[in-house]
Amino acid sequence: MTSTLGEPNAVAITFFLLFIVVSLGITVWAARRTRTTEHFYAAGRSVTALQNGLALAGDYMSAASFLGIAGLVALSGFDGLIYSTGWLVGWPIVMFLIAEPLRNLGRFTFADVLAARLRQKPIRIAASIGGLAVIAFYLIAQMVGAGNLIQLLFGLPYEAAVVIVGGVMLAYVLFGGMLATTWVQIVKAVLLLTGATLLAVLVLVPYGFNPLALFAAAADRYGADVLAPGQLVSDPIDAVSLGLALMLGTAGLPHILMRFYTVPDARTARTSVAYATAFIGFFYLLTFVLGFGAMVVIGREGITAIDAGGNMAAPLLAEGVGGTPFLGFISAVAFATILAVVAGLTLSGAATLSHDLWVNVVRGEHVDQREQLVVARAATVLLAVVSVVLGIMFKGQNVAYMVGLAFAIAASANFPALVLSIFWRPLTTAGAQYSMIAGTAAALLLIYLSPTIQVDVLGRTDAWFPLRNPGIVSVPLSFAVAIGVSLLRPAAAEAQRFDALERRLHLGID
Repeated sequence: MTSTLGEPNAVAITFFLLFIVVSLGITVWAARRTRTTEHFYAAGRSVTALQNGLALAGDYMSAASFLGIAGLVALSGFDGLIYSTGWLVGWPIVMFLIAEPLRNLGRFTFADVLAARLRQKPIRIAASIGGLAVIAFYLIAQMVGAGNLIQLLFGLPYEAAVVIVGGVMLAYVLFGGMLATTWVQIVKAVLLLTGATLLAVLVLVPYGFNPLALFAAAADRYGADVLAPGQLVSDPIDAVSLGLALMLGTAGLPHILMRFYTVPDARTARTSVAYATAFIGFFYLLTFVLGFGAMVVIGREGITAIDAGGNMAAPLLAEGVGGTPFLGFISAVAFATILAVVAGLTLSGAATLSHDLWVNVVRGEHVDQREQLVVARAATVLLAVVSVVLGIMFKGQNVAYMVGLAFAIAASANFPALVLSIFWRPLTTAGAQYSMIAGTAAALLLIYLSPTIQVDVLGRTDAWFPLRNPGIVSVPLSFAVAIGVSLLRPAAAEAQRFDALERRLHLGID
């Protein structure tokens, strides 16, 4: 089958423009209701559980989820599902450990929770380093994915595509804040779930809606090995390390944690996670069908001919089962996916720069509402420009690697300090600060020394660090630093503040 990918697609352009018009309409509506920092960062805390559940799903199901996992399964078989499994099982941790305490203790960012009983300035600076590192690598992945997708679909130059994404996203966040971002993510989640479901149904029609028959067809074509583990991650220690980063990284992503401040209370926060888990779980079940469907309908050779990393497997499958019009629809959905995630990331980064660093570190909380909004919007413009520049600089880089790096940093830097601040009374400012810095540095250093960089990118014969994923080393190291420093340098006053906050932490009552 000859694909039309790479040629301008009228259906894709129509759906793309329709989504832009609808989302800009949402932005105009939201802009009229965005008057304070609480509206800009937290949508006035007026989002319902179902709405926040859909928005969480929309924020979380990124290009790596839709395009990346389908491609990994198509090229690596069963092993490609390790990413969807790892990303999904992180949600019970968020629901049972993080959601309610986060909503009860924080205002706009996860650093608020750490600063509730620890010293403001060192904690917020350390949290900002880890948070901005996560956001930067996540943004690069989305911008590179968007550039490649629009380049293939519309025939535009890569650089122009990245600038378009940055400009549209800037309009959402700058004028509509969290309210506009929330509704854009809800629309995107509905579109993605609908498109993926329809695509899976069309794949299963020839097999009598029996996924086992589809898997058998894949095994007949490429051998029984496609249904067995070991094609993508053969080292069991590496598999555990990757799973650890994916699972715990979910609970340390700043743009995901920020969503819990948009609901009115902790109970709604927990309920919204239950909705999000259901939506995300259903979507990841569909990736089984999409990946194996692309393997059978398109074939590995056809997928890698368009994109060596397999990232165009889902759009190619849409073309294979539904023709050029369906390719256009699925491609527009993929673009909406990227745009919504970029908006959430940018808003989270703006909150870190303005709320954590400017308001609480530079100005010592002596800031009026007007100045906070001006700084928040200036930070949004800065991040939009930076994301466009990074997207152009990293053209051609591996998107999955960038997302994996973001999760590794989130699991190593943010998660240990966040969990210990909520549940461990002896944690001190120094312990949390050194833990976040050590986790960030260890994750970055070990990935640089791993085969991913040393062998795959730099072309060397071996690597200093044998594992491709640093989580099994960097996450325990971060916990150990936090506990060790806190025990060596105890702070009685900070422990007493934990006692004072415990009732609010669990019940939301001062």
